[in-house]
Amino acid sequence: MLNIADTLYRWCREDRPFALATVTQVSGSAPLPPGTALAVDADGEAVGSISGGCVEGAVYELCQQVLETGEPPVRTRFGYSDDDAFAVGLTCGGELEVLVQRVDPADQPHLTTALEDVLAGLPVAVAQVVGGPQRLLGRTLSLLGDGSAYDGTLGGRQEDRAVATQVRALLRAGRTARVEVGGDADTCPEKLTLLVHTHAPRPRMLIFGAVDFAAALSQAGRFLGYHVTVCDARPVFATPARFPHADEVVVDWPHRYLEATEVDARTAICVLTHDAKFDIPLLRLALGLPVGYIGAMGSRRTHEHRLERLREAGVPDEHLARLRSPIGLDLGAHTPEETAISITAEIIAHTNSGTGLPLSRVPGPIHGSVPVAPMSPASVLAA
Repeated sequence: MLNIADTLYRWCREDRPFALATVTQVSGSAPLPPGTALAVDADGEAVGSISGGCVEGAVYELCQQVLETGEPPVRTRFGYSDDDAFAVGLTCGGELEVLVQRVDPADQPHLTTALEDVLAGLPVAVAQVVGGPQRLLGRTLSLLGDGSAYDGTLGGRQEDRAVATQVRALLRAGRTARVEVGGDADTCPEKLTLLVHTHAPRPRMLIFGAVDFAAALSQAGRFLGYHVTVCDARPVFATPARFPHADEVVVDWPHRYLEATEVDARTAICVLTHDAKFDIPLLRLALGLPVGYIGAMGSRRTHEHRLERLREAGVPDEHLARLRSPIGLDLGAHTPEETAISITAEIIAHTNSGTGLPLSRVPGPIHGSVPVAPMSPASVLAA
């Protein structure tokens, strides 16, 4: 639905009901991905597309029907018909599943805020129920900003918390995807299939130090969905050929690059240089920024010396407490590849408030809910 956010926002602001047809699943050579939507208002105005033209007419009529009758959401599937070339279907040979629902903006005020944030370029995720009990089909829940709070409801606090936990990970990665939630007493009793619409750039991983460990870490970071930057002041080492998995390789003094680039609460900073002339000015700056993770490589002795120098440079203890050094979890890692896993494991655990312990030693459900403070409609609209 976020592909037509501008029109949907205008309709929501005008409190104008509309029918929303959303591609919830595709297979084969379907022309458009899940999350793509077409919407129709009471005047018959249509916006968006779900198939590039193949089945638009049939979906348009279904939207009008749902909007006029107020009937519950309808799920339908379109595919290629060999028997009748004029039958409704996808000529490309693929199949797609579509959910058509009536949306009354007054019933889901959080959608207005979510769409407004999309237009402002802010991170947003909207979880839409596309499978499960009929009474829940089409319901939505939104996560805004860094995902620390949610608004909307899927019917109960237990369900909302379970969904928010799943959606938060996709928001951080900036990915639109289907996820399954529930089906057990520990999360929510009813199994739900969600299509999570996200609007967010990939989170950034800034790796400082063009060393062998950086090559392995850039590959692991790229695999996890980060936009990876490797930065080093030494041009002989900071080359794209040495870091083929990095999105960009920058030749600059680390602190100077960090000062000039954009970061946010999802950014992970990994300092692998363990050289004071690079580390101290870089960490002095980084520890005062609103980033999600800051780790630095080095022995425990190096870490102690680093802390002394940072204190001498005026870094307060509350900022030093944010530094994860020696970087990574204790996995017994030795090679660059193993060390990259150790570092990314710590980033994942830190980001998701995980313990870092073996699951065999952690009681309770494996995918436990992380506490999330729900936002009231009033607080959301005031944000």
